[in-house]
Amino acid sequence: MSETVAVDSSALLALINNEPGAEAVTSVLADEGRLIMLTVNLAEVVAKLVDTNYGPEDISAVVTGLPVEWRPFSRDLAVAAGMLRAGTRHLGLSSGDRACLAFAQSEGLPVLTADRLWAQLDIGLEIRLIR
Repeated sequence: MSETVAVDSSALLALINNEPGAEAVTSVLADEGRLIMLTVNLAEVVAKLVDTNYGPEDISAVVTGLPVEWRPFSRDLAVAAGMLRAGTRHLGLSSGDRACLAFAQSEGLPVLTADRLWAQLDIGLEIRLIR
């Protein structure tokens, strides 16, 4: 079953680092599905790789090898992400989290995440926890 899903930074980091939940991400690919991520969320992934002492060459190799389609963070998505603040404030979601959610909503896509707090959201979006 081929499907397209949005991935947040926690799900992509699980894949990169072969952490628990990575198999949920790879299963989408195994079924010939597509992973899509906003470039603003890629910045979060790169920052975490820097924090774990990946060097510039390693980061470049990882990013280049990722089986992900990149999408830009547009003005319309920025507004939509900001509007999600009211419904997500109680969970303390970051701007990057809201950007990912706004993108998934705009495209009508399910979203993969390792962030268990997202399961508490009631924003008309299919949220799939990877662990």
